Amino acid sequence: MVDVLDRDLLQIVARRMALVGEIAAYKRQHGLRIRDVERERDIIVDRSRRAEAMGLPRGEMESVFRVLMRASRDHQATLRAELPYETVARTVAVIGGHGGMGALMVRLFGDLGHQVLVVDVGTELTAAAAAEVADVVVVSVPIDATEPVIHAIGPRLREEAVLMDVTSIKAAPIAAMLASTRASVVGTHPMFGPNVHSLQGQRVVVCRARGDEWADWVARMFQARGLTVQETTPAHHDRMMSVVQVLTHFQTQVLGLTLARLGTPLDETLRFTSPAYLMELYVTARHFDQSPDLYGPIEMRNPATAHVTAAFARAAGQVAEIIESGDRERFRGLFDEVREFFGPFTHEALEQSSFLIDRLVERL
Repeated sequence: MVDVLDRDLLQIVARRMALVGEIAAYKRQHGLRIRDVERERDIIVDRSRRAEAMGLPRGEMESVFRVLMRASRDHQATLRAELPYETVARTVAVIGGHGGMGALMVRLFGDLGHQVLVVDVGTELTAAAAAEVADVVVVSVPIDATEPVIHAIGPRLREEAVLMDVTSIKAAPIAAMLASTRASVVGTHPMFGPNVHSLQGQRVVVCRARGDEWADWVARMFQARGLTVQETTPAHHDRMMSVVQVLTHFQTQVLGLTLARLGTPLDETLRFTSPAYLMELYVTARHFDQSPDLYGPIEMRNPATAHVTAAFARAAGQVAEIIESGDRERFRGLFDEVREFFGPFTHEALEQSSFLIDRLVERL
């Protein structure tokens, strides 16, 4: 009987998704955005209350509807709901299109109806040949190769085209693009990895450099695929990445190296783990499952790295000294200082992390 009900449930979800397709067509026809945050909030409140009234667990049912709405947004994006009918199809060349982020860019622009040329090691099509014919040239290669590739293909672009990159540092690549070509230039940085399950709500940074018309086009394409666009300058981007990326990656690497050197078997700690510790382990192990050639340049080439890592070392030393001294008053002072910095975000963090912990426990 349960199997029958589950099949019925899947049928209902399929019917719901079909209706979402009709909604996408309506939104495209009338120029409406895919996401209506207030409407989603109302749905969550309503469905959660109804679930609770039916004796169903409120939190779990909220999770179900959040997943459904995310899938609905993604489906609408693939149907080009936010792409005007009069949008001109462009020829987009992705240099490094077989790599993780490059393949994602190939899919993103392909989903939006553009003709995509893929260039990578071993492809018959060369970067130079693609740059000569493409309207949009996306450089998606390792950081260390980005500037040499830019200098090689930049002179090949037509003046009416646009050259863009997806590198996690911005000042140096944008300077290289501006120096190498007379085409428009846009710097971008997707703030997510290529293995995300959905692009909906993911953030991408856009830095205008030359040619507002093309910068507007790039932003519209990202938004049409469900991304949240954050515009800034290259210098400000790199300063923010010294915290968002360098500091967080550095502390993850320190944690991982410490665990590896303590000599305590990982399996043994997992027998005693709390959900919060397990989340920390997942984040740390996820980091080390990826390539050092990705993270090394991110940290080594950011101009503020030395300042950030030195601040981390000083803070770690101070915390260790306070703990070793057994001074409770100084320890409370440490908490007060950091709590004041985070402000109301501490309450949001407690609520959101509790939600994530609950979901993690469910999966386990």
